[in-house]
Amino acid sequence: MNLSNPFPVLCAEAIKLSHFGIYVQNVESMAEYYQQVLDFRQTDHGMLGNTEIIFLSRDPNEHHQIILASGRPENLGFNLINQLSFKVPDLGFLKSFDARAKAHSATSDLVAISHGNALSIYFRDPEGNRIEIFMDTPWYCDQPLREIINLALSDEELMRGVESQVSMRPGFCTREEWLSRMQQRMSNE
Repeated sequence: MNLSNPFPVLCAEAIKLSHFGIYVQNVESMAEYYQQVLDFRQTDHGMLGNTEIIFLSRDPNEHHQIILASGRPENLGFNLINQLSFKVPDLGFLKSFDARAKAHSATSDLVAISHGNALSIYFRDPEGNRIEIFMDTPWYCDQPLREIINLALSDEELMRGVESQVSMRPGFCTREEWLSRMQQRMSNE
């Protein structure tokens, strides 16, 4: 698909995702969950009209990264949020967040997945929003890919298994090769 765009291509720094807000049914319990499981800190709390708002951040340079706002109807038949994704630097942190999510009684649907180019855990918060915590791998393969993994394996055993799996997939290459192609592609479009 080639979209005609009269504007010049902008550098990656021109715009970055800063924060997001979600409507919730119970602001206090959701704030507690995000603080206990994802280690966010409450930076502010107040009312805007009839809407209660809690601001959360993990970065001292960002007043807020997540806004939890009251007002989500209880009878929604469909959750409009596909997932909220958070990146961690390595397998140790991924396993740590896996343990934190497992330890909280309000966590549901927890699963560990290999996408080949990333290892992820997915779970649902108390109001059913799907959360992904992921780390990049040194490889790339064509997407989508979704294979269950066992985070109880040693780091070495787990990464060997993922590399073996992903090396057989179409489009397999190193992350560096893929990044080089993406940088060229995005600068030419």
